[in-house]
Amino acid sequence: MAAGSTYTQIATTTLGSAASSVTFSSISGSYTDIVMVCSLKATTGTPVMQIAINSDSGSNYSRTGMYGDGSAADSFSLSSQTILGILSIDDTNFTPAIIQFNNYSNTTTYKTILSRSGITYPAVQIGLWRSTSAITSIVASTSSSTFVSGSTFSLYGITAA
Repeated sequence: MAAGSTYTQIATTTLGSAASSVTFSSISGSYTDIVMVCSLKATTGTPVMQIAINSDSGSNYSRTGMYGDGSAADSFSLSSQTILGILSIDDTNFTPAIIQFNNYSNTTTYKTILSRSGITYPAVQIGLWRSTSAITSIVASTSSSTFVSGSTFSLYGITAA
């Protein structure tokens, strides 16, 4: 998903050293949707990349996921979570990921988040943030590790979805 005339780069962070989180704040409400494009690697293990929206730590997140490795597939569903676990990363290879925040500035609907990634197996997850507030900040962190130096996070605004 290359940035074209529909995509406006809002911010990019490339880690110069390991970090436990990356924050995008003061996100303008002037786009239809926003998209985070990442290349991630953990310092240890296979943690889950987590997303917190607008510093919300209430039980307002849900997610459903599907994944497969070519010979087997599985799925899961979690509700009333205090943070949105969005994708798995590992400490061997950089994980490519695209995370879409649909209708992020709409103040009358809950926000849906679609993530696609691939490490050992490709995975798709659909998340829900049960709030009608516009998304103005996103914090990406890991469940049990840190992001290594060289991990990149780019945020794009979509002007006409």
